[in-house]
This record gives sequence, structure tokens and C-alpha cells, in this order.
Amino acid sequence: MLFSQHLVILRGGGDLATGVAYRLHQAGFPLIVLELPQPLVVRRKVALATAVREGQVQIESLQAQRVETVDEALTLAYAGGIPVLVAPELPVIGNRLSVIGERLTDYGSPTTDHRIPILIDARMAKRNIDTRPDQAELVIALGPGFTAGVDCHAVIETMRGHTLGRVIWEGAAIPNTGTPGIIGGKGAERVLRAPATGTVDWKLDIGDLVQAGDLIGDVAGELITAPFAGVLRGLIAPGTAVSAGLKIGDLDARADVDACFTISEKALAIGGGVLEAILTHLNRQS
Repeated sequence: MLFSQHLVILRGGGDLATGVAYRLHQAGFPLIVLELPQPLVVRRKVALATAVREGQVQIESLQAQRVETVDEALTLAYAGGIPVLVAPELPVIGNRLSVIGERLTDYGSPTTDHRIPILIDARMAKRNIDTRPDQAELVIALGPGFTAGVDCHAVIETMRGHTLGRVIWEGAAIPNTGTPGIIGGKGAERVLRAPATGTVDWKLDIGDLVQAGDLIGDVAGELITAPFAGVLRGLIAPGTAVSAGLKIGDLDARADVDACFTISEKALAIGGGVLEAILTHLNRQS
């Protein structure tokens, strides 16, 4: 493992975070994904957060497994796997690195610094919940709500367009517009939202093709129908309790079924930006 001394803690396991995990895992960084007890991910087939509910998940070449403790997470990470740990708050990890490293001499001993080497806030909350630059040697945040040099060391642009994936070392990402990006000629209308507060019940699944008006499911008896023809790119987990107006699905007019099960170009571009930021940081230290 080329970068064994540079453990990455990835807060969030949604589809964009999974693009980051893919880039870093391919490059040889050990990483741990932290998630909520009930992730509200829509693109479940390409989200490492799915391991929380299902125990494990495979996305392209990534294989992730839910673990229950920090020690289990560290052991799996340094063995080349991707652990997903339920941890709404940032757990104490730094002071366990040297202990785990003694058991993993084949992979090289991790740093003995009690700080996390690299922390990435990929929760996509559109605001800074609790991230600070002193939480790790390098703190990176994705998208709006963060200012490099204040909340973190670097921000990665997540807005579709010319600056997608760029690394920002001073300043902030483009502010959240509240309007979904255009995909296949569709913007806000491609997002399926809960018509009521209650439990989601789907009649169809991710990857299914629909025509305008087709029944997709319901929330508390309120029907959800397809606004246009396309493929169901994402659906929140069935049985999830949701509030009215919450994003619970994504309909793609391009009707490319394969794209429902592979990491998006946007996620990979953002992952490339994160990888650039990390390598830039390491080069500056050398």
C-alpha cells in the first residue's frame, strides 16, 4: 500500500463521496467511511453508505463492509478493504493508529501522530456542521458551506460546469443555488420529492424504465408518479421514514440503465480534485 501512512477518514458515503473513495482507493490510500445510522442516500447502488443497511456492498471494483468498532475499521482499511463505520460524531482514531500498525507490519506502520492524517467532509450538507482545520493534518471539504483557510484547508468545487472538481486553497465554493443541475435536459423536475410525511413504499426499483405518469410508489398513501419518461437513477431505501418535501428519488431522462450502477462523471471529477489536493499537500511537506 503506497500511502499507508496517510489514512483518510471520509465523513459521508453518498454517491459523490463514493467517487472520492474510488479515486483514493485506486491510488493506494487506506480509508474509513463514516456514516449515519440511517443514511438518506438516493443513489444507493453507487453509494458506500448502502453497507450500513445491507452489511456490505460492491460498487465497480470497490468492496465495502460495515464494521462496528474503530479497531475493526482500522484493521480492514490497512488490509486493503473499505470499512463503513456508523459514527455521527467524529470518533477518536488518531491514538489507535500506532497500535493497529504494530499488527500490520506487512503494510508499513501508520503514523504515530495522534491526529488523523487526512479528513474529508463529504456529507454534502451545504453547510459546515462541525468541521475544523485542526481535526487532521489535512482537512478537505466538498462543495458549498465551507471556506478554505477558515473551516478547512481546501475546498473542492462540486457545482457542475467549468470549475467542477477544482481545488480551492483560499476562499469558498460556489454558493448553493437550491436548483438541481441539468441532466438530460431536466433540472428540478428530475428530483422526486416526498409528497407527504410518512414511510416510503416503492413499486419499482433503481434501473427500471418508466413512462410519464407511471406509478413509482407512495408515501403514506400519497402517490408518486413519473413526471417524464426515463430511468430511475436513484430511490431512497424502501421503508424509510421521510418528511414532506425531502428528496427521495432521481429520474434520468437519458434512460441509460448502466449509468444507474456506475460512479458518475461528477463524482469522479470531484474525487480527482480530492486526490490532487492530497498529493499537493504531500508534495509541500516533502
